[in-house]
Amino acid sequence: MNHRATAFAAAYALLRSAADYADHWGQSDFDAQAKAATDDAPVTYTYENGPTVTVGTRGGRRACAHHVIQYTATQGLVLLAGARVLRIRLHPAAVAAALAVSGLTHYAADRRVPQGLLHRLAKASGKERFFKLADYGMNGAYCLDQSWHHTWETLAAAVVSCGARLDATH
Repeated sequence: MNHRATAFAAAYALLRSAADYADHWGQSDFDAQAKAATDDAPVTYTYENGPTVTVGTRGGRRACAHHVIQYTATQGLVLLAGARVLRIRLHPAAVAAALAVSGLTHYAADRRVPQGLLHRLAKASGKERFFKLADYGMNGAYCLDQSWHHTWETLAAAVVSCGARLDATH
């Protein structure tokens, strides 16, 4: 196996595991609830043992950005630590580009405003009924969201593998 294939496989595994953690365990409940808020469809959130707030477009954008910053930082830390342990030298520009791909596309999908990007893509591809499915233990919007993230993380792993070198000194 060549060094680029090794770097790609490692980068994908590291990015995917970090993303799964950051998207589920790392994301705050507030960010998860508020990131889709708009002025036309506000979200009312009650903090545990605390106040109740109503969030509109500005707060929804802020919640989504906060989540994506946490998500991308988690991916970056795991990618760099994992590459170090695996003795894979990554090019800094490739890492930055890969994290930008992952973060920007994550924001685009997670800012789930009414008729947002994923909903429009589902509608255009004949998947709107699946997108709206929320029964039988399934949630179509969530499944399509995760598929979107996996696809872009694959591209991010390909980007980060460009210029990667295996450290043969150890």
